[in-house]
Amino acid sequence: MQAVVFEEFGGPEVLTVRDVPEPHAGAGQVRVKVRAAGVNPMDYKIRRGYMQGMFDVTFPATPGVEVAGVVDEAGEGAAFAVGDEVTGWSASGAYAEYALVGNAARKPEGVSWEQAVSLPVAGETAQRVLDLLGVKSGETILIHGAAGAVGSIAVQLAVAAGLTVVGTASPRNHDFLRELGATPVEYGDGLVDRVRAAAPQGVDAAFDTAGKGGLPESIELTGGTERVITIADFSAGELGVQASAGGTGTPEEVRAGLDAQLAAAAAGKLTVRVAETFGLADAAKAQEISEGGHAQGKLVVLP
Repeated sequence: MQAVVFEEFGGPEVLTVRDVPEPHAGAGQVRVKVRAAGVNPMDYKIRRGYMQGMFDVTFPATPGVEVAGVVDEAGEGAAFAVGDEVTGWSASGAYAEYALVGNAARKPEGVSWEQAVSLPVAGETAQRVLDLLGVKSGETILIHGAAGAVGSIAVQLAVAAGLTVVGTASPRNHDFLRELGATPVEYGDGLVDRVRAAAPQGVDAAFDTAGKGGLPESIELTGGTERVITIADFSAGELGVQASAGGTGTPEEVRAGLDAQLAAAAAGKLTVRVAETFGLADAAKAQEISEGGHAQGKLVVLP
């Protein structure tokens, strides 16, 4: 089968497309014919070797932790059957024609492959951090990178929970954030004053999805580090800010959350914004854009 692989750590140039052996489903596993693979910041961090010790790499490696496709092999005791359409977390690398799937949920009708593959990581991350922040109805939250894949889901979950949301984004994304129910502000110098003007009632919590600065301002706005969390800023520890890098729920809890978000997307109650799609041959370009941090939504590889 064709797959994207890398055999050393480095920049996007280490990614190549080549023929590799197909994986096969073992007990409790399913294999899918991949219809879409999600591109996440974790992918480039793994490719550069930043995640060693947490996500160790054995070369040659195929990127991609997020996959959607049609089951074409089901091992003994698997939760899905051949022909089922599913989305979830890959157990073998998703930038490929076939992939093994770990935890997964059934893809509803009316949700595209691109939308379906956009939810496992972003949806779990958004809900996890909101839970860790302990936000509740009536509070105000500041979300950095609010127009991105994780940020836009977090905005919608927060609005649905009764929060007032202020979101940082470039001006080209401000109308999109208004559509989601957030008050947009531009990042950069003067951020504290702009946020205070947008939320004179004050800010109770802050969620940084961008990793482009903003933590000192978040601490100032919330009055401390207790309710500030980042998923992307490596300086967090120096500032005393919590960094959330991995899931805390059980597989069953995570799957239930994905089921609920897929159902919301199918009902038109959750907007999933796909920025751009790429073939396997352009996977390096997709990761380069992801690493740049300015994608307007989800980046997806279509094998």
